Amino acid sequence: MITLQRIPSTNDYLKDALSKSTPLPEGTVIMAVDQYGGRGQKGAVWQSEPGKNLTISLLLTPTFLDPKRQFVLTAAISLAVARWLQSLTLVGVKVKWPNDLYIGDRKIGGILIENILNGKVWKSAVVGIGVNVNQVSFPPEIEKQTTSVKQILHRDCQVSELLPDLCRRIEREYMRLKSGSFDAVLADYEQGLYRLNEPHPFLVDGITVSGVLRGVSETGRLQIDFNGHRVDFDIKEIAFVI
Repeated sequence: MITLQRIPSTNDYLKDALSKSTPLPEGTVIMAVDQYGGRGQKGAVWQSEPGKNLTISLLLTPTFLDPKRQFVLTAAISLAVARWLQSLTLVGVKVKWPNDLYIGDRKIGGILIENILNGKVWKSAVVGIGVNVNQVSFPPEIEKQTTSVKQILHRDCQVSELLPDLCRRIEREYMRLKSGSFDAVLADYEQGLYRLNEPHPFLVDGITVSGVLRGVSETGRLQIDFNGHRVDFDIKEIAFVI
């Protein structure tokens, strides 16, 4: 584990090290005390108060996986973080497709996986994870949709002490992938999806439509049922209405 006091992004730091051929073993974790330029899906900014949250990047080398099945790694990591958070908070944690962690209708964490391919071979994966731990004050625009471990447990946690158990959870799911249990991992991920089998509004092409989330495809496309007609969506094609 490499702990850094203040950097823009743990993912960028790790990718930069890899681009310079720095010899880093699989399982290397970069942890930032203050990450001031974190990123989420679709270019979103991950805002985090210095020293209060878990902001890490993990290096994996999933060369045993076909790059066409990249989503199964997303499923495994999301499942691991959700199960870890559930054991920590003792409340239900759901995965908002593709890889945000929610308690109720509030976001508590997010994952950003950046894959590095060498032709048709999966060379490495930089797994960025951000979890709100001790932060209780959030910008007004996201305050009502955000929560933290402290807001649930009503006490502070030592951020660095949380990391070993999280890494164990990730290793467990990663080893399931290595054993070839792709379908089992996807099935578990699917069962833990936020708003699964519930009618809710979605935003499609700027129009709000009601549908029922039924699951995900093997490639990670979201499957929504519109009055008996099932449609698959990529991440840029649909949005949840929270």
